[in-house]
Amino acid sequence: MASEQSVSPRPGPPGPLTEEAFRDLYRRLRERAGEGGAGRRGGLDRLTPERVVAAAAEVRSGRTVSLAATVETRTAPDSPEPARHRMIGPAHEETAAPGLVFARDRFAMNVHNDVDSHLDALCHVTFDGELYGGVPASSVTADGAGALSLDLVRDGIVGRGVLLDLPRLRGVRWLEPGDQVTAEDLAAAEAVQEAPVGPGDLLFVRVGHRLRRRTLGPWDVTRDRAGLHPTAMEFVAARGVSVLGSDGNSDAAPSAVAGVGFPVHVLAVNALGLHLLDWLDLEELATLCEQRGGRHFLCVVAPLRLPAATGSPVNPIAVL
Repeated sequence: MASEQSVSPRPGPPGPLTEEAFRDLYRRLRERAGEGGAGRRGGLDRLTPERVVAAAAEVRSGRTVSLAATVETRTAPDSPEPARHRMIGPAHEETAAPGLVFARDRFAMNVHNDVDSHLDALCHVTFDGELYGGVPASSVTADGAGALSLDLVRDGIVGRGVLLDLPRLRGVRWLEPGDQVTAEDLAAAEAVQEAPVGPGDLLFVRVGHRLRRRTLGPWDVTRDRAGLHPTAMEFVAARGVSVLGSDGNSDAAPSAVAGVGFPVHVLAVNALGLHLLDWLDLEELATLCEQRGGRHFLCVVAPLRLPAATGSPVNPIAVL
């Protein structure tokens, strides 16, 4: 495997984008998505049965690893509204009762939070009054999403996962909050880590968020977080990936675009039709990939069956 020390020094950090430059990028990516033949399923249209079979053929050890973080149930700077889990049974008097007794519990979550692993459906992001593919944003109401909902992935997502490890590329433990990954960074990781990204792949970008959080403690990620620079989506679009995931939420903060807090969400979900996997835990996967000398794997994503929902908690599984 090529040495990661062979990468030339990284140029200075990417600059901000004007609103005009961002809208031009948005238009280009939206046109590219249309030229690529993506239909109502967006990038998933590139995840063909043949590519699923090819991904399964790459399994070597059969080792499985979760790409999800443990659900947070305690308040923290990045989790002001944590998931709620409580036992509703058995009652005290039931524990000593003879015969059969069931333990029972209840769970509630704000799906699109800033700490728990979840999938964003294509109806999650509105831009200029439209969803992906020009679907009117009015199709999403208080009663649920009438189009592009989680129902698109009711049969799950299975394909070839690819891990690009940016901290390892740069020789650091994690990227600091506010750092922005460029298209050139992704291309360098692809080359040095010998992890070619191709059509239909599930692309996972590690920024080291989970390792930093465990080491230094949680912080307010609404203000500062590492992620992709909007122009990095040129790389994602050029490779024709089907799904984009990260151990952050793919967007950096502060945003590179004034007035658009989540430009990568806009470009990925709304322009390109990519389901996003946010706030994953890629630490164990990164270690295993390094040990085995390869960053490709079979990946299985199984969201909940919530037909009109805009997203779902999720536990992606990598099979090595």
